[in-house]
Amino acid sequence: MKLLSLFVIFLVINFGALALGNWLMVNGPQTQWYLSLNKAPWTPPGWVFGMAWFSIMVCFSVYMAYLYKLIPDYQIIILFSIQFILNVSWNYVFFNRRLIALGFIIILLLTLLLALFLYLYAKPLKSISLLIIPYLLWLIIASSLNGYIYFNN
Repeated sequence: MKLLSLFVIFLVINFGALALGNWLMVNGPQTQWYLSLNKAPWTPPGWVFGMAWFSIMVCFSVYMAYLYKLIPDYQIIILFSIQFILNVSWNYVFFNRRLIALGFIIILLLTLLLALFLYLYAKPLKSISLLIIPYLLWLIIASSLNGYIYFNN
């Protein structure tokens, strides 16, 4: 399969994950519950989240397209699928069900999974691996925000 086709496929799946996650959180960031939480002083304004996720998913789609083109095996699809499930489920668990502790566990698992991607595939992908760094850094920040809420509410 051509690289451009793979990029489009991963882009559609990744933005589908964002749309599904957004739908599952049912206006979570605007709810009284979330607004009343004691949040970390480094919590960015709401618009940053949209910009960050847009950029992250474009980079991650390019990363996944190159990775799957180079190594088209089931392990990559399984890891990607787990990433998808963790990414989408966090929105539902944290905002919809308001299970802060479980949300914290999910986001930590997602962060570890992205670190695993970087560890496993940095050598074959070389500089393309830099494209996963924004996602990993954002998850570290998001984990700290979730953790702060868990430990301070």
